[in-house]
Amino acid sequence: MGDWADREVARSYRRATKVGEARLAGKPLASKASYDARKSRLVIELNNGVILMLPPKLLQGLKDATAAELAEVSITPLGTGLHWETLDLDLGVAELAAGIFGSKAWMSALGRLAGTRTSSRKAAASRENGKRGGRPRLGQTS
Repeated sequence: MGDWADREVARSYRRATKVGEARLAGKPLASKASYDARKSRLVIELNNGVILMLPPKLLQGLKDATAAELAEVSITPLGTGLHWETLDLDLGVAELAAGIFGSKAWMSALGRLAGTRTSSRKAAASRENGKRGGRPRLGQTS
């Protein structure tokens, strides 16, 4: 009976492995991850040769992390995520590669923050729009 059970476990393992490989095909997977304290960047090397360098302040859960905490990044076993044990935090590699740095609420807050930035070019564009009667209505062209 032991031989039958061993064969069944091996068959189930092979089937599960094929299903897992099919689901991961084409998805970016992390092969290396580290924190570059000199540049204050999280560096993620993907299995397709792409290297992502992200500022931790943009990533949900990492904004207030110390350099020592950031350096403790590890890759999940399949390469689909990054994990920080001391921060009890996980981030998906595919999401980071797609520019999704956290939950919808986190991304919305980042967008609002970006919209509050001012610059001399933005002020000049605003003055120019004011001379033309203000911001064009949605769907209107100049």
